[in-house]
Amino acid sequence: MNQTIQDAINEQIKLELMASHAYLAMSIYCEEANLPGCAHWMRLQSEEERAHALKLIDFMNDRGARVILQGLPQPQIEFESPLDVFTKTLEHERKVTASIHRIYQLSQKEYDPSTQVLMQWYINEQVEEEKNASDVIAMLQMAGGSGVGLLMVDRELAGRTGEVEEE
Repeated sequence: MNQTIQDAINEQIKLELMASHAYLAMSIYCEEANLPGCAHWMRLQSEEERAHALKLIDFMNDRGARVILQGLPQPQIEFESPLDVFTKTLEHERKVTASIHRIYQLSQKEYDPSTQVLMQWYINEQVEEEKNASDVIAMLQMAGGSGVGLLMVDRELAGRTGEVEEE
């Protein structure tokens, strides 16, 4: 694996770990706001993002590439509302999607079919990630941000299962 691809994947690992860290902070915020369903959803999302980073790490190790873990910035810990939490989630997922697309294009340019195949999995995964965040945003907007509607959304999010996809 050439250095350009290694550098790009190392940066992607950082983005995935940043997402995991941010979503854990969002989970804590939701727990403190007495929204256990939202907290549960964000905790599982944090675990999923960590699994995405580990998948990249394993790929790099399997190919004899050098994994370089980078420092993570302090995640945001204060939010205006659950809607703000999920809006920021969608913003971050769009940033991750753009990075994955860049790595896919780079793997085409550098003729690295193994990385292309892996990035195709991430491209498909990001469609799901963005849809999930968008769906929650739509529910929160319909609920109006407080009262019974918010409690119904919170209860719905509590039903998320913790299955992390391998492939």
